[in-house]
Amino acid sequence: MNKTVELVTEWGAFEERHPGADIGDFCRHYLISQREKDRHIPLEGGDIPWHPNGLLLKLMGRISKLNSVFAGKALEGTGVDQLEEFGMLLTVRRLGNPRKTEIIYANIFELSSGTDMLNRLRNKGFVKEHEDKEDKRSKRVSLTTAGEKAIDKCAERMMKCAGMMLADMNEEDVKLCAQLLKNVEIKFAALWQQHKGDSFDEVYAAAT
Repeated sequence: MNKTVELVTEWGAFEERHPGADIGDFCRHYLISQREKDRHIPLEGGDIPWHPNGLLLKLMGRISKLNSVFAGKALEGTGVDQLEEFGMLLTVRRLGNPRKTEIIYANIFELSSGTDMLNRLRNKGFVKEHEDKEDKRSKRVSLTTAGEKAIDKCAERMMKCAGMMLADMNEEDVKLCAQLLKNVEIKFAALWQQHKGDSFDEVYAAAT
């Protein structure tokens, strides 16, 4: 096949699979796919799923767990005990003066466990609650001075942790992974909130 035709065909297939991607994303994908074509690195961690979907999700899950483990170590001495607490503090900063439910659902927690975590952050003096003027049944949350300082301290540690976790990947690989996976996160973060009380079959029907 003519090399130009082959390249255009590859680009067309990539664009169809990833309509939001640009030429730079395609170039990263193509170069990395060629580089990795003949590399066969054994995987750790028990049974290897036979289907590519299962394999990818298993890798993502294990990396997420490992990141939580090392993040916990990185956060020692900050007053913030786990990665999820840091995520909640960041959500409060980003939203400014959010309702408790907004913080909880943005971080993909059930109401009870999310409320417990916010209570811990309040008891540590990192956040404070006050009445919602628009809805007397709700509470709003804002950061304290101690909470702002904790975020800054944690952010420095988290940057080091992220750099450590991805030290063996170059920046272009990282950008490509983020580009390919971001729509999965966007889609299912929305589905999770919209179908919280639904069965798996109902969620599946909405997602496919």
